[in-house]
Amino acid sequence: MARLTFLGTGTSVGVPTIGCTCPVCTSSDRHDRRTRASAMVETGRTRVLIDCGPDFRQQMLQQPFRKIDGVLVTHAHYDHVGGMDDIRPFCTFGEINVYADNRAAGNLRQMMPYCFEEHLYPGVPRIHLNTITPHRMLTINELHIMPITVMHDKLPILGFRIGTLLYITDMKTIGHEEMEYIKGIDTLVVNALRFEPDHHSHLVVSEARDFAPENELRDMKGTWEAFDGYKHDYARYGYGYLNAIPAQHCALIEKYAPYNNSEGVWAPYYSVHKQLAGLIDIATYFDDKSIADKALLIA
Repeated sequence: MARLTFLGTGTSVGVPTIGCTCPVCTSSDRHDRRTRASAMVETGRTRVLIDCGPDFRQQMLQQPFRKIDGVLVTHAHYDHVGGMDDIRPFCTFGEINVYADNRAAGNLRQMMPYCFEEHLYPGVPRIHLNTITPHRMLTINELHIMPITVMHDKLPILGFRIGTLLYITDMKTIGHEEMEYIKGIDTLVVNALRFEPDHHSHLVVSEARDFAPENELRDMKGTWEAFDGYKHDYARYGYGYLNAIPAQHCALIEKYAPYNNSEGVWAPYYSVHKQLAGLIDIATYFDDKSIADKALLIA
């Protein structure tokens, strides 16, 4: 069974944000430190990254050192690929396969030309850049990965279905034709930038909670009604980004449960439906240790 780890759930500028004086960004709580968005899917024999942002080194220092079998690139904006040079230590295990669509692959070649020259400088990352196409299955060992297209404003980028997990970041819209490729998922990860105002290239919370490819996921939206009440308190915590949920709102968080699960939590930046995968950082906000332990086990 594959395990999903959220390496980072922060925004493009990270949390805290330089120059921001909101209570989250000025907090001394170590949990109010969120690195740029990235995730890792692992089995006993395979490790695949989704994006490799500028905080990659910091993120991976907290993980066991083992082979990376592939890096899936959603798009080539800096906050998603700025750490690509830092995969060098993992080249100890051999050349690393990086998978990107044609546009992102071209951007990576421009960003890191020294990695793709005929005569490589000693010590550069050993990258094998693979160009992938939406709707064509990709297999990395036992993981079967289906790239899909979502729109980041007017920029087409990739989301990835890995088994029954669907991971989407930086989406604003999705074409109807994509829905056929994501039927039958049981775990959905989708970006949710902030409550308000609307954003031209990212979903906000109300849009994220309304996005669901299956009827069973749409049924979960009824569990989110009370969450709107949190907006009345949100002004105290800054309107820039949905960075973190203060500890005093933990009782509120416990109300949001998938329809077939007795407990649920809200993940900052990402809406996670049906499973509590990867919420180890949120578990720390609970004063009740038994709940925290359960969240940690699920994560």
